[in-house]
Amino acid sequence: MRFAAIADVHGNYLALEAVVVDIRAHGIKDIVNLGDMVSGPLDARRTLDALIALDAVHVLGNHDRYLLDRPPEKMGSWDRPAHAQLDSSHLDWLRAQPMTRVLRDQVFLCHATPDNDEVYWLDTVHPDGTVALASLDRIEQLAKGITQSLILCAHTHLARAVRLRDNRLIVNPGSVGSPGYRDTHPYPHVVEAGTPHARYAILELAEGAWQVTFRHVPYDHEAMAALARRNGQPELANALATGWIK
Repeated sequence: MRFAAIADVHGNYLALEAVVVDIRAHGIKDIVNLGDMVSGPLDARRTLDALIALDAVHVLGNHDRYLLDRPPEKMGSWDRPAHAQLDSSHLDWLRAQPMTRVLRDQVFLCHATPDNDEVYWLDTVHPDGTVALASLDRIEQLAKGITQSLILCAHTHLARAVRLRDNRLIVNPGSVGSPGYRDTHPYPHVVEAGTPHARYAILELAEGAWQVTFRHVPYDHEAMAALARRNGQPELANALATGWIK
């Protein structure tokens, strides 16, 4: 069993196109998408059209949910412009996607954690704003009740793999389209990938064990940075251009 995992595209259609080309170049047909597909000041319509046309398995992220569970005037600065680009057929397609699912009885898929689409799983934020690997005890606590040997999550935009003591593997493939952001929960912090590449992961079950390969794919990130800048998001523009918020 061999497939690719993508996540956190956030309306970056050029990054998505580059990642799909790279996936196909590796001879991989099967793709799972872990959500947060379009919210952001980029091109939501073009991105979602591409994802709908992609023969992939999808789950919703928190930002996808925000497009569905509140009126535009209650949406945040990333969600409102994305919602304005989408029509009812796009929203109906999003509405049909689940929050979690199981792939071929062997892989558990979610956006953030199994029970909460806004909680970091593999990372933790300290009161001083430092983002670090979470403790193994906490990671395992959130994995209770999941029987699949491979667990995929996203949300933090940081590529990580954690092997649990019972040999289950949890993988975050990183973000396809947003290598940095600022947040205020649970404490003010920034997440920065350090390079502008589009990220995804290749997962392979070989001789009974899961192996993960993280891919960093170049694309025309300057074009997307310019689009974010034109749309009034200078911090995202910096992240797209450099991998850093500042």
